[in-house]
Amino acid sequence: MVDVILGLQWGDEGKGKIVDYFAPNYDVIARFQGGPNAGHTLYVNGQKVVLHQIPSGIFHENKINLIGNGVVLDLVTLMKECATVAAMGIDYKKNLFISERTHLILPTHRALDKASELSKGNDKIGSTLKGIGPAYMDKTGRNGLRVGDLLNKNFDAQYKSIRAKHQQLLDNYNFTEDISEWENDFFTAIEQLKTFNIVNGEYFINEKINQGKKVLAEGAQGSMLDVDFGTFPFVTSSNTISAGVCTGLGIAPQKIREVYGVSKAYCTRVGSGPFPTELHDDMGELIRKTGNEFGSTTGRPRRCGWIDLVALQFACMINGVTQIIMTKADILDQLDELKVCNSYKVDGAEINYIPFQMNNIEIEPVYKSFTGWKKDISAITSIESLPVEMKNYIDYINGFLQVPVKYISNGPGRDQLIIA
Repeated sequence: MVDVILGLQWGDEGKGKIVDYFAPNYDVIARFQGGPNAGHTLYVNGQKVVLHQIPSGIFHENKINLIGNGVVLDLVTLMKECATVAAMGIDYKKNLFISERTHLILPTHRALDKASELSKGNDKIGSTLKGIGPAYMDKTGRNGLRVGDLLNKNFDAQYKSIRAKHQQLLDNYNFTEDISEWENDFFTAIEQLKTFNIVNGEYFINEKINQGKKVLAEGAQGSMLDVDFGTFPFVTSSNTISAGVCTGLGIAPQKIREVYGVSKAYCTRVGSGPFPTELHDDMGELIRKTGNEFGSTTGRPRRCGWIDLVALQFACMINGVTQIIMTKADILDQLDELKVCNSYKVDGAEINYIPFQMNNIEIEPVYKSFTGWKKDISAITSIESLPVEMKNYIDYINGFLQVPVKYISNGPGRDQLIIA
């Protein structure tokens, strides 16, 4: 049995806390896609921790954490995270496993990412410049190096071959930055990785499933950044939706049971790309400041806006979402009025679907307004105690999406989660 937790917006929905909350109910927590562009924020014993590569179940004793084959792995970032985790008393070598089919982010991937983004000028897509796109390009182009290759005596020759190919591309970009320090760090991290639990991921996880173990698949980024169904070309380089669980871990579709979709009570986006409900006024700035909306991976200020139910309904459809987890509802506590987008207006016509190319058309969001609840909800522990205005807000979302909001996060703490 496999349950999935994934983001329904443009990432940064608060998935890390949610996975951390659910982890005690599972035996295995597995990342199935993405790379160090993920930034899952947890609060462990009051201490803030941001994980980019390690699954969010690492702080739970006796839980197996698997980095699946669908992930692209930055070894230097991984080692830094492991050091952070170890400093908190966690023996990561005991319960962290890595699929041998996981592709590696090489130093030249980072260089290519930076060179490519710089060449775009004003048409930048907002890359995190961590080499993720080029690593996935090498994977689909059948050029990449994988974790299992590290154990091959011919690894150095393989690395030199792909580095030479990358250098030709870098020369075309006139990229001249010295990356020798990146390479030194990379090869140091390689020696460390050889001491980790490297496994055949697909056999490993299916064996656990056949033993009756419960698996939680942890998504990164968000559904609207999916390489196929997101706001292309302003997307990530992997399949962030539930279908990615199958290819990113090597499990069959019928093994998936619940799909938990995580959405903020409002909406944010980092970087460039369409964002129909974005607020360019004092309200957007208020939400940003109140919600501390700055990227956990990049530190960039997030663009903020009202919740977009057209996009959310689309995300629920393509993921087969069975339950919604609403995060950061407490950020809206002091607002007099809230709005939800329930349709778009394009060329004077009202539509309720995601257009093919959102960045090439003018989209006017159509809103329904709600009275704010004007009450601090951070200490509330039951759905019955929520303000009636907040219940009205959630009831409308439930009715529109036809998928229930079953959990409401009312603060950053691990236990600040109301069950509906």
